[in-house]
Amino acid sequence: MQRAHRDEDPAPPHRALTAVEEAGVLDAPATALAHRLRGAAASVPGRVLRGRWLGHPLHPLVVTVPIGAWVCSALFDLLPGQEEAARRLVATGLAAAPVAVVLGLFDYADLDERQRRVGLAHAAGNTVAIALFGASYAARGRGRVARGRILGALGLAVTSAGGALGGHLAYAQGAGFFRWQRAR
Repeated sequence: MQRAHRDEDPAPPHRALTAVEEAGVLDAPATALAHRLRGAAASVPGRVLRGRWLGHPLHPLVVTVPIGAWVCSALFDLLPGQEEAARRLVATGLAAAPVAVVLGLFDYADLDERQRRVGLAHAAGNTVAIALFGASYAARGRGRVARGRILGALGLAVTSAGGALGGHLAYAQGAGFFRWQRAR
């Protein structure tokens, strides 16, 4: 396996992620959202929900619940006779998603301009994913299991893209890293 050299062009997925950082068209809605959230994020409950007491953001911890539930639902979809287990896992992800959304919104207020662009795309993608999983759950509840599986697979694909944006935001852009440690 060859290692990439520093002077090589980055892979297409990396180029796509960095292109979002440069998408100035996102600035107006991204900035408006950050301004709306700033007061709530600075409040005592906001600091608690942002994880100040823990020393790092809570959002990355909480997103593991809906993501894990939805990945497991896809696995159960592959097993015969596990339709109800898959449906319950979709429901578990849907129940946990609002908490992840709220925690992410509280973190959003502290982002810089380039991070807000990625954060907005991350939030938009995950909103679409939640809608797809909601439709998957509804279809499964009406006995349309095949349709529910397809919607779940689409939701998982969109969740993966949204997660890639979230990972880029955290690891490539450093959002939330050493937030409180620097303030000491």
